[in-house]
Amino acid sequence: MTWRISWLAVILLSLVMFLAFPGCQTDLQDDNEPAETVDPLKVDFPVFPADNPWNSDISQVSVHPDSASFINAIGASSGLHADFGTVWQGAPNGIPYRVVGKSQAMVAITYTAYGDESDPGPFPIPDDAPIEGGADSDGDRHVIVVDCDRRILYELYRAFKVPGGWQAESGARWSLDSNAVRPKYWTSADAAGLPIFPGLVRFLEAQAGEINHALRFTVSRTQRGFIYPARHFASSSNDPALPPMGLRLRLKAGFDTSGFSAMNQAILRALKKYGMIVADNGGDWYISGAPDGRWDDDDLHELRRVRGRDFEAVYTGPIEH
Repeated sequence: MTWRISWLAVILLSLVMFLAFPGCQTDLQDDNEPAETVDPLKVDFPVFPADNPWNSDISQVSVHPDSASFINAIGASSGLHADFGTVWQGAPNGIPYRVVGKSQAMVAITYTAYGDESDPGPFPIPDDAPIEGGADSDGDRHVIVVDCDRRILYELYRAFKVPGGWQAESGARWSLDSNAVRPKYWTSADAAGLPIFPGLVRFLEAQAGEINHALRFTVSRTQRGFIYPARHFASSSNDPALPPMGLRLRLKAGFDTSGFSAMNQAILRALKKYGMIVADNGGDWYISGAPDGRWDDDDLHELRRVRGRDFEAVYTGPIEH
């Protein structure tokens, strides 16, 4: 009887551990040795704690006193742009990522530009990790890897595969169980010194109908300043009308979303509740997402009906210079 109870306890404990840490799945090989199988796109565990700024409900936060100036500087009449989808110019459209487990080999990372503001390697980045814009891209070439066993996020900017590892201009490591931020004035793989992955629109989230985090977006001009949790600026302008890095905007509560598809409504609900954060210089009102062949590009194009005037900036902290 004691033997049966002890084994029952082991089985129940194993079940609890599996449910508590569902990020990676494990199968058994013929030789009964565990073989890790990881869905390269599925992240079914919390990305940062519930009280992290990326996960904070800002629907009731006060409007920023300079909201109108910021909106006008970005473009009050310009439309929202989904900077992601299926394929664009022969490459997956958006910022891709790869989910790996603890068996992924660590490789060397060599920095060419911002090594003094980057986290040293090694990083568990596969040789075939997807690169933003494709292998021949001359753009930002972000590479993002989520270690679902260790709950660590790795991100590179301007990444190139080289023998024995990867070369990049900058890179950052993030514990997804922590609210820790970069040192002040440090960049990351993003100009604002923020992580990229938590701000991406992911297909599976939108399909499920709930995106429970803020989104990342870009503007063409920013000021020489940032708002926490951003840690870095990428401008020499002291124009106070320009948005700082880390500025958070939300879609106005009264905006009517009923004429949009279910997928787009999920995106717009997130913009009302969690908002979006200025993370980099780029196209105005360009929201970031991960590429996926299941997106409907024509449907995503309908988001252009949302104009800059439909947003308002909220006050989440002072501008630091």
